Amino acid sequence: MQVLSEDQVRSVLTYEALLPAVERALIDLSSGRIQQPVRTILSIPEHAGRFGLMPAIDGEYIGVKLVSVYEGNRTLPTHQAVIQLLSARTGEPLVAMDGRLITEMRTAVVSALATHMLAPPNAQVLAILGSGVQARSHLRALRLVHSFSEIRVWSGTPQNARRFADEFGVTACDTAESATRGADVVLSVSSVSEPLVRGAWLGERTLVCAVGAVGPHMRELDDEAMRAAIVVESREAAQRESGDLLSSGQTVYAELGELLAGSKPKPFGRVVFKSLGVAAEDLASAALVWKIWQEREGK
Repeated sequence: MQVLSEDQVRSVLTYEALLPAVERALIDLSSGRIQQPVRTILSIPEHAGRFGLMPAIDGEYIGVKLVSVYEGNRTLPTHQAVIQLLSARTGEPLVAMDGRLITEMRTAVVSALATHMLAPPNAQVLAILGSGVQARSHLRALRLVHSFSEIRVWSGTPQNARRFADEFGVTACDTAESATRGADVVLSVSSVSEPLVRGAWLGERTLVCAVGAVGPHMRELDDEAMRAAIVVESREAAQRESGDLLSSGQTVYAELGELLAGSKPKPFGRVVFKSLGVAAEDLASAALVWKIWQEREGK
């Protein structure tokens, strides 16, 4: 069994290749062609950590991601992961690969697919709430699917917002409200447990991609912001893992895969894409890495 490091994954994985692979996985998930239970989460309170188990089966491959989240990490990434691929035909272990970069990139690609599908026509202004790993990956992915005339960034640590703005040539804002008001697309990628995005700041047709709060007791949107057409990756996962959905009492309009497949019409008006991350995305990404790696190695 082969083992691929993060550097090896990075050498073959691109956002351009991930976009169609993850799009197909979301369509197949919504159509029932991918088997995927809701992830299992174990708490590690003595170290303020969480451990997740995320399995899926899709035709040729069985995949499982083992992911840890330690928000207090300072010298190590807060999110770390390993993805194992096995043959669905024989059960044979094929490859284990570092999953941190895959998690980073596939999360951004899913938001890019949602933005391409759901952003208001002629969207010009993008607001990014957060300035860390996901803010960077999201901006790179979104620039592949849409051209914004104005991009704003806010961070709870102002110097980080200024550093991000200098790096990417965008505008740093002093408050989340000033970044959000007037934006056509709002990316919430700051790890929070209480509402950060307020409905009073949003336009009637704003798209909100809410990525920062995962868990039944975590919120990043207030109830007014959640008065929108709610789109998710998986209804089953959202009904168990989204505090925004559970606490607001809203219902899911559609899975993103249904919209991508054209089996449900696009919603009109304000839309919230509540992203939680699902195993089907990790399996598709890992299978893509493995395919390209084997081709490169002549196997």
